[in-house]
Amino acid sequence: MTSDPPPAERTIALVGLMGVGKSTIGRRLAQALELPFRDADQEIETAAGRTIPEIFAERGEAEFRAGERRVIGRLLLQEPRHVLATGGGAFMDPQTRLLMKEKAITVWLKADLDVLVRRVGRKATRPLLIGKDPRQVLQELMDKRYPVYAEADITVHTDDRPASAAVDAILAALGRRLEPAAG
Repeated sequence: MTSDPPPAERTIALVGLMGVGKSTIGRRLAQALELPFRDADQEIETAAGRTIPEIFAERGEAEFRAGERRVIGRLLLQEPRHVLATGGGAFMDPQTRLLMKEKAITVWLKADLDVLVRRVGRKATRPLLIGKDPRQVLQELMDKRYPVYAEADITVHTDDRPASAAVDAILAALGRRLEPAAG
């Protein structure tokens, strides 16, 4: 069994609800840290040869989550250190969450309901929202997921701040977290 990498050498895994900015902030964070960026949803689509809405429609959420678990496992166990944007439900899976906590520094990107409703309205391809009231779905997801997201190593509020402010907040939190390891 391999030993866990020290914190300064771990992947940075972003978790949070849809619309919170994981991909946008993740790309900018990767650039600031001079690390590769990986988007779990894009990696899943590549591995499956179909879009996430197609996977949900053809195979259901359970099959999607199983594929998501495999892809995130591969990224965390076989790829060099990188910034990883995960899907909103990835951290809810106990196996995926445990692996992320062991192999990555997890960062919960958090935003208010009104901000998320506005942001998710820009994209009509989110499977959990199709044919439903986004505000109601997001509130239900917040109620269910926020206690689990709170297990992340770092929490950063994104709200209506620019992505650069969220990146700065993550970098500052990472610096504080890694200080004892450096000293």
